[in-house]
Amino acid sequence: MADLEQLKQKYQPALDTIQNRGVELTHLHLQDGKLFIGAIAGSEEIKNEVWNSIKQVDAGYGDLTADIRVDSSRAPAPANAVKTYTVQPGDTLSKISKQFYGSPNQYMKIFEANRNQLSDPDKIRAGQQLVIP
Repeated sequence: MADLEQLKQKYQPALDTIQNRGVELTHLHLQDGKLFIGAIAGSEEIKNEVWNSIKQVDAGYGDLTADIRVDSSRAPAPANAVKTYTVQPGDTLSKISKQFYGSPNQYMKIFEANRNQLSDPDKIRAGQQLVIP
């Protein structure tokens, strides 16, 4: 019988799909000798992508129980959707960049997109609405 780490390793491609597609992982544990994955996807299409990843690992998935639900309110925004962010006390463009892009070094993207209201990337104020490209 496989243990939790072995099963997680086996189904890592499916877990990567879950992470990469913004699916909320609600449960990941061993249950009755099987890997149990509980997740909430933003759309039926994303849910199907996760299932396809599972089936690519093991078409019979006899050592897996998956409960993947759909909640359309969690659907990712379209790629061309404009995001905005309200500056909080203590924020810097680097901090905001890290939050949205995973790296503080992308702060100039935010600065350039907000030139209409920013003259210096080091001078932002709490309450400002910034466009996040």
